[in-house]
Parts: sequence; C-alpha cells; structure tokens
Amino acid sequence: MILPVLMRNPNFELRTESQVLRINLDSTGKKATGVSYMDAQGREFEQPASLVLLTAFALNDVRMLLLSGIGQPYDPATETGVVGRNYAYQTQSYVPTFLGEDVHLNSYMAGGASGTVIDDFSVDNFDHSSLGFIGGCYVLCGSTNARPVEFHPTPPGTPRWGRKWKDAVRRHYNHTAIFNLSGTSTAMRGNYLDLDPTYRDAWGLPLLRITFDFPDNDVRMSRFVTHKASEIARQMGAKVVVDSPRTGPFTTTSYQSTHNTGGAVIGADPSTSVVNRYCQSWDVPNVFVVGACNYPQNSSYNPTVTLGALIYWTADALKTRYLKRPGPLV
Repeated sequence: MILPVLMRNPNFELRTESQVLRINLDSTGKKATGVSYMDAQGREFEQPASLVLLTAFALNDVRMLLLSGIGQPYDPATETGVVGRNYAYQTQSYVPTFLGEDVHLNSYMAGGASGTVIDDFSVDNFDHSSLGFIGGCYVLCGSTNARPVEFHPTPPGTPRWGRKWKDAVRRHYNHTAIFNLSGTSTAMRGNYLDLDPTYRDAWGLPLLRITFDFPDNDVRMSRFVTHKASEIARQMGAKVVVDSPRTGPFTTTSYQSTHNTGGAVIGADPSTSVVNRYCQSWDVPNVFVVGACNYPQNSSYNPTVTLGALIYWTADALKTRYLKRPGPLV
C-alpha cells in the first residue's frame, strides 16, 4: 500500500483521529490559507497550507465545500449554484435465476468477485430511437462466494422463515444464479446535495442531506434491460426467473450500491461546474477536489477505475504545471 511509502518521506506526517472542520479562506475568499481540525481530545488546531486537496469520498468532499463556503450552493428552485448539483447514484436491478437441481454451480468455490459481463445493453451500445429513455445497464452474472449468511435464494411464494424456508434454501442454494444489472443514473433538477437544516454531527456541524429519487428515464431503462436479462435467463433453461426491475420511490431500507457521484462536477463553465478539467476549484484556485463527486452523471459502471485515471491526470497537472506556477490552470 502507499502509506508505508509515505511514512518514509520526511515531508509527510500522519495525524490520526483528526476531524477537519473547514477549509479556511483569506479575506478575499479566493485563497485557502489552510484547514481547521479537531483532534481526539477535542482541541481545535489550524494547519496553514498553501495547497489543499480534497480527497475524502464524494459525499464528504461536497460537504466540506459547503461548510467552507467555497462555491455557490445549488438551489433546485432557481437552478442556480453549483455545489451539490448533479447528484447521481446508480440504478441497479436483479434477476434471480433458479435452475434445475441437476445444475451444480458451486459458487462457493469461485473467486471473490468472478463473473461474466455483457455490454450489449450498456449506455449507447444499443438502439434507443424508439425506447423513450437514454442510458443502459451492464448485465453481470457473477459470484461473491455464495456466502451463506448473505446468499440464501428462494423462489417467490416461499415463507420468509420456518421449516419450509429452510428446505427451500437447501434446495436452491447451489442451483441459483443472480443476474446483477447496474446502470445509468441521470442527473435531474430535483436530485441534489445540501447541508441539513436540522441534524448535526458530533462537532456541531450540519450533516449532508441527500435529496434523491430515481428519474422516470432510469426506471424505464431498468425495466427494459431487466426484461432482456430475464429473456437470457429463460434461454439458459431456468425453471423460475424473477424479473425485478428497479422502481421508485427510492428507499434507504434496501441496499443497492455505495457508488455516489456528482455534487462537485467537472466542466468547462463555472456556472455549471465546481472544478475545471484539472479538478481545480473555479472559486479558490489553490483547492483541488478529486473524487466521484466530479462526475456529472453515473453512466453505468462503478466509478472507481475512471476515478483512478482522473487522480493521475490531476496529480500530473499539479506536479508539472501548478507547483511551478501556482494559479488557475485554465
């Protein structure tokens, strides 16, 4: 990992159990002077800095910008402001596929995340002209080791507990595949991030509030691709196929993904984006914000790999351009 390498660098210091409270700005509001943080004993310190990098996960990055007064907060009523705008998630659905007892999948023998993915219905890989939606899903049939506490598939109509439920789990455990569809989350006016007016954290600061529901476009998309995946399952010879497209309204009681995007999007226009193409704040040039919060949408796949490329892109700009001549890079 990178931490042991950093610890050998004399310019690096690790301060554990510290909570950054805000990025401090000078009197103009156009330059960061450092950060204020609190240690485990509740003591507040100010750390001077000529350069501040926000890399604290998509949601935390947006919250820190809002707490620090960097950039104009997004207002969905007027569609003005940028910080918190374009919040997007991921539209997932599942197709449990119950095969015959003569088909032994032995998923518990597989690697931690092995599987097969098709891209036929992902993003623009198919004709949308008469479908009434944009975007799409990849279709994955994979395994996470058939973990028995998590993986106990039973067909519709099975009791949720008791002997009949146990019998169904034993019968279907090794003969069931799950199709996972992960797809587009399009940005819309009413989906956004802001500071909660009521709830606060342990340091007395407003929590981040998420306002979100699945757009009609994404519900239609999920229905179409889920039906396609169900057709594939039937062609596999499944005895029972559970066609479960994503529907609204959104609820936090059913986990589907931790892949949050948007809120501090990258762009060429300060009126519609928070950072420029090098993830540099339009408003405070010595603050760089790097994370999935930079994405204006979530196209389909998990954001991690593209985010890695974005980090390298930003690091190169910092090293070869900004440090030699601090200031706006565009």
